[in-house]
Amino acid sequence: MIRLRYSMFCVLVSGLLALGGAFADNHVPANVELAAEQVFTYRVLDEHSSLDPQVVEDTSGAEIVRDLFEGLMNQDSDGKLVPGVATGYTVNDDNTVYTFTLRDNAKWSNGDAVTAHDFVYAWQRAADPELASPYQWFVELMSLKNASAVIKGEASLDTLGVRAVDDATFEVTLSAPLPYFPQMTTHATTFPAPRAVIEKHGKSWTKPENIVSNGAYILTEHLPAERSVRERNPMYWDNDNTIIDKTISLVINDENVALTRFLAGELDRTEVPAGQFPRLQKEHPEEAISFPRLCNYYYTFNLSDSGPEAFKDVRVRQALALAVDRKIITANVLAGGQPEAYTFTPAAVAEFTPPTTEMAQMSQADRDAKAKVLLEEAGFGADNPLTFDMMYNTSEAHKKVAVAMSQMWKQKLGVKVNLSNMEWKVFLETRGNQNFELARGAWCGDYNEASTFLDLLDSESGYNDGKYNNAKLDELLENAKVSDNAAEIYTQIEDIIAEEMPVIPVYHYAGVYMMGSDVGNWPVGNVEQNWYSKNLYKIAQ
Repeated sequence: MIRLRYSMFCVLVSGLLALGGAFADNHVPANVELAAEQVFTYRVLDEHSSLDPQVVEDTSGAEIVRDLFEGLMNQDSDGKLVPGVATGYTVNDDNTVYTFTLRDNAKWSNGDAVTAHDFVYAWQRAADPELASPYQWFVELMSLKNASAVIKGEASLDTLGVRAVDDATFEVTLSAPLPYFPQMTTHATTFPAPRAVIEKHGKSWTKPENIVSNGAYILTEHLPAERSVRERNPMYWDNDNTIIDKTISLVINDENVALTRFLAGELDRTEVPAGQFPRLQKEHPEEAISFPRLCNYYYTFNLSDSGPEAFKDVRVRQALALAVDRKIITANVLAGGQPEAYTFTPAAVAEFTPPTTEMAQMSQADRDAKAKVLLEEAGFGADNPLTFDMMYNTSEAHKKVAVAMSQMWKQKLGVKVNLSNMEWKVFLETRGNQNFELARGAWCGDYNEASTFLDLLDSESGYNDGKYNNAKLDELLENAKVSDNAAEIYTQIEDIIAEEMPVIPVYHYAGVYMMGSDVGNWPVGNVEQNWYSKNLYKIAQ
């Protein structure tokens, strides 16, 4: 049944997407008066990881990349697929071959045409062992034909399941049907790349003086760890319907400093500091907003050979997870509408309702009592306290959560925790190399389907930083990709996670922002928060 519905969906979507330009109508309501200056300025916590579509691995970097580059498909304000460079696509009878038709007016910022060859190059580049992209695993996750062999260096790049039929026709061949494949083409890893520019400038190709991009904006300024500026790209195919002229991202490490600058009128958007949403909502009801997001917040155990021996004992992991009072963290520490997390997958995900775990049904007092028993059974207590290091990236909110968790463990279980924080890029490298004991993790869905979270715990996942390895879970993940009842399999996977606790789910995200009342069309209905500056506008005050 699912495959049948999926086939019908593809026919309907293909028909709709073939309309192409019908979606390009101006997005400003007729009764709205636009501000004379169309500049959107927002705050980010850290310097982005990269502006290379095939290399970027963080949310703030992806936000910039979505403005600079455009893939086959985009998302609208509700997260639904709309045309990007592709005006539409068709799919064969067994849902393994997708053929995308590219618009004839898509251009690079230097005036060159965007062609199917640019997508072939980009997708092969993402899989190329020589690039060693941190998102290389995403290519395999897309079920591209021969992806695994190419990534391992066992097959040449030209055997990957991508082909330029001609300049305007991009063909993708999958190793097996994947119901959510079209959704994955909105991810930065799949965006086209300018081969000649990359070959000329190497790793410097994304600098403002070198970069050539095909999105609605071009990069005009980048001061590392300070600011990035993108301005309208006159070569963009839909530039006539773009309103925002300039978007500025400012790196401000301190949430409270950012709030002060927002209230002073220097920012159009910033995150609400932990615990301050109730007050700000009363004082600024038109600007303090909270809405569900497709993201989780967790701590991951290092279960690799370099990890602490204590964490190899499932009773220790369960005890630490049980003793975390999530209600205190969400209601008192954060206070922004974030739901408590007892599953890895957020409830905001489409077409899957995460199961109610045993832990979720217990009172906190019962959790605490069970945690104490488990830790004692594992050999830890007053005479032999459990001690470990807990690592997070620099942020006042992350610090408050880490302090709260460590105090809970100390008071309830006598556990001694050494807290450490690191700058974002150093943190990513340290965690990725398993040079940690317990480390903060967070994931925002690359597409709206449960597998975008659960695949992180596959033993081969590039973001399985704790190196958790469970053959049954791997098998279930593989089966889910071709199953007519993936939701049932995802429930089984969540049950394994709840039993083995390789990670500690803490809460699921909400978008908790201070947003200028003069910002129009922010996509609060898009739980992935894939926003595009070209869809925003500033309202006259």
